[in-house]
Amino acid sequence: MAKSLNELAGELKAFIIELQSDAHNKTNLRVERYNNLKLLMEPERSSTPHVVINLSMSDAEFDIKTGLKLNGGLGPDERYALRWFNKTGTLTSLQETWEVIKKNGGKEKKEK
Repeated sequence: MAKSLNELAGELKAFIIELQSDAHNKTNLRVERYNNLKLLMEPERSSTPHVVINLSMSDAEFDIKTGLKLNGGLGPDERYALRWFNKTGTLTSLQETWEVIKKNGGKEKKEK
């Protein structure tokens, strides 16, 4: 079963915090910065499988077949998103979620 966008956003948030939690960064880590991290997929806007990562006041769109950035930017946090895409299973999970959203007419879950 495909993961929800909220679950995937939680995985990305945890991944970023884990990468920044080394002993050298402990005092500079601002976990609350990632509380509003969101993932969006808009198949009605573009037929190319993509995910938009919205973080603070920045957003960037990425191709979920290749993990490459299509447009936008996340500033210094972009490197963490790119590393997350390279993690085993991430792109597959995103592609499964894309198919579910596309099948449901642009909505994450079919309304009853």
